[in-house]
Amino acid sequence: MTTQNPHYPNLLAPLDLGHTTLKNRVLMGSMHTGLEDKAKDFDKLAAYFAERARGGVALMVTGGFSPNMEGWFYPFASKLSAKREVARHRKVTEAVHAEDGKICMQILHAGRYSYHPLSVSASGVKSPINPFKPRELSEWGIWRQIKAFVRAAKLAKEAGYDGVEVMGSEGYFINQFTCPRTNQREDRWGGSIENRCRLPVEIVSRIRKEVGEDFIIVYRLSMLDLVEGGNTWDEVVYQGKAIEAAGASLINTGIGWHEARVPTIVTSVPRAAFAKVSARMKKELKIPVVTTNRINDPQVGEDLIAGGSCDMVSMARPLLADPFFVTKAAAGKADEINTCIACNQACLDHTFQMKRASCLVNPRACHETELVFAPVTQKKNLAVVGAGPAGLAFATEAARRGHQVTLFDSAPEIGGQFNMAKRIPGKEEFHQTLRYFSKQIELTGVKLELNRRVEAVDLKDFDEVILATGIAPRTPQIPGIDHPKVLSYIDVLLKGAAVGDTVAVIGAGGIGFDVSEFLVHEGESPALNTEAWFKEWGVDIEVKQRGGLDPQAKQPHPPARKVYLMQRKDEALGKNLGKTSGWVHRATLKDKKVTMVGGVSYDKIDDAGLHITVNQEPRVIDCDNVIICAGQEPLRELQAGVEALGKPVHLVGGADVASELDAKRAIKQASELAAKI
Repeated sequence: MTTQNPHYPNLLAPLDLGHTTLKNRVLMGSMHTGLEDKAKDFDKLAAYFAERARGGVALMVTGGFSPNMEGWFYPFASKLSAKREVARHRKVTEAVHAEDGKICMQILHAGRYSYHPLSVSASGVKSPINPFKPRELSEWGIWRQIKAFVRAAKLAKEAGYDGVEVMGSEGYFINQFTCPRTNQREDRWGGSIENRCRLPVEIVSRIRKEVGEDFIIVYRLSMLDLVEGGNTWDEVVYQGKAIEAAGASLINTGIGWHEARVPTIVTSVPRAAFAKVSARMKKELKIPVVTTNRINDPQVGEDLIAGGSCDMVSMARPLLADPFFVTKAAAGKADEINTCIACNQACLDHTFQMKRASCLVNPRACHETELVFAPVTQKKNLAVVGAGPAGLAFATEAARRGHQVTLFDSAPEIGGQFNMAKRIPGKEEFHQTLRYFSKQIELTGVKLELNRRVEAVDLKDFDEVILATGIAPRTPQIPGIDHPKVLSYIDVLLKGAAVGDTVAVIGAGGIGFDVSEFLVHEGESPALNTEAWFKEWGVDIEVKQRGGLDPQAKQPHPPARKVYLMQRKDEALGKNLGKTSGWVHRATLKDKKVTMVGGVSYDKIDDAGLHITVNQEPRVIDCDNVIICAGQEPLRELQAGVEALGKPVHLVGGADVASELDAKRAIKQASELAAKI
């Protein structure tokens, strides 16, 4: 008899699928890591999944594997279509099973998202995010693709997988058949929903016939397309019922296409924002339903299942951030979970740049065989100066290995630049990283000395010194820069300086965008209010409109003040922001009527405002404040003094390179140093 978990009785309850039982209700959703693409990386892929199986996840889904070359993401990307490819997959399945885990392989045909000239789709409709136009499949060509899906499933079973997930959402191949947006056919594969749904029904029913009843088939159903020409709710329900009848074991929720202009997973999306559609689908089906997107806390998962919204919760990035999420939750140690902050910087941004994925808050993710924190053989007395992300990462990992670590900071709290980031509307999750590190300081025995500005002489008794002292804001040489209306971003975000109704922001990097978002919002952040967030983006969660989009419902909250955001470079503002999140920041500021100006020369600041020249034309921006976000310089004032004492000095984070306050690089660099010192 299974004992009910006292902390999360619903989330951690078993789920009976008939032929097999899952030990809890946590599914690790599919995420492409880049390790799938090369045979030589499968040992690393096996270690990655084994660690998460060891962490207690009931069922994992791999990154997508194409069933043939036409479905490749790009040439020579992940694929399972031949027997010779099976052996490498056995490394993964055997490693997972050795840790008492279960794993499904996702079959993903990219269709018109394939980044190569062999791409195929329901119709020859080019994607707005891909330069290649797909070829419309003939009847024979469609059957060829169906057979490829079935062959991939058969090979997956041979490789030892417990099941497959058929990817039918996010705008990929199958979704391109089910939606009128991309299916313009007039034969039996197009037109009515019955015809458009024929492809996934044939795929699932034929897979079930081939693999037998003792094999999990997860179907990822697009329940909210968030694009024009998407499906209505009745059509989504029709698909769910048809796929259930075809033999699926579980229905997983898919939200939004890659080309959708509504964010679905970035940090500004409220937690579990889209669970309502899964809840509606659950009422229509007999098989279990999985909900997904922005679920990063065990209590959120517990509440969703207890409230009847779903039977399982899918988490991908949260299990990158902390592979032991489940075991920590089960032990009543949720405060020890390294929470995913949904920044996308090291996971999805890497994936779409064809780099290996990782995690900003956990650089060990996808590097389990390379970033290894072994117990020390020689204990050292280490001083870390600066309790920002880099200092926190180094101090806690070095102490966990067995070093004696003292962490100094002149501020009254840990966090450094994260104490500014957490104040930006939509970045509230940054609080969780600081909560995590605070707990790790306690657990690892780091000696923390806050409100302590140290001099070099104070560090004379340490074996080595790590300078994580961060940055100093760069002050541009503009006449009038010392005018009373001039503020730095630190004055605004950290010190709470009063800001007037009209503001000019100098510098349009990540900090300039953050400051602008901070200034145009007032009241409760939409990230903390799901209904308000739906209005901000025009989401019809009832799916009364096709695709769940309702332009009439889009009602962004009026901006709190008038903001001008400027940069010297004569190019689009925000061009270098994150690949998968930058567009969200640009769209948000556009909705808030922020005036963005590139190619600016700053002439002077005086009582009249900010004098600039754009396209050789002088202008004056009549503003109450000018806020400087013009870059940073490394803060290394202790370095020479410590080196004069003969102590080894290591620079990490902003103290090493101040470029755009890159927390991803800072935490990775600090962790790598902690692993080898």
